[in-house]
Amino acid sequence: MNWIILIIAGLFEVAFAFCLGKAKESVGHSQYFWYAAFVITLSASMLLLLKALQTLPVGTAYAVWTGIGAVGTVLIGIFIFKEPASFWRLFFLFTLIASVAGLKVVSQP
Repeated sequence: MNWIILIIAGLFEVAFAFCLGKAKESVGHSQYFWYAAFVITLSASMLLLLKALQTLPVGTAYAVWTGIGAVGTVLIGIFIFKEPASFWRLFFLFTLIASVAGLKVVSQP
């Protein structure tokens, strides 16, 4: 169950990065909405990470959490914010995914 909580925490990390990107693009009062959403999603991500750490090893859980956030944020950047998707960027993205998956596999009791 804590692996599922950790995955959800990672998705909230992607959400708070998305909120920062939208706040950067926004002007006026809409910026306040995105900054408020950032604080909410950041808080949810941290609280869920804290919950997952009750039974998962901190090194593995933190690496998986940041890996989910990094991969998700890169994908959001490519598909929503129209950032470049070069060969090397995608290559290293896939190596990151393989590394995170490997950490989960070797961390099973």
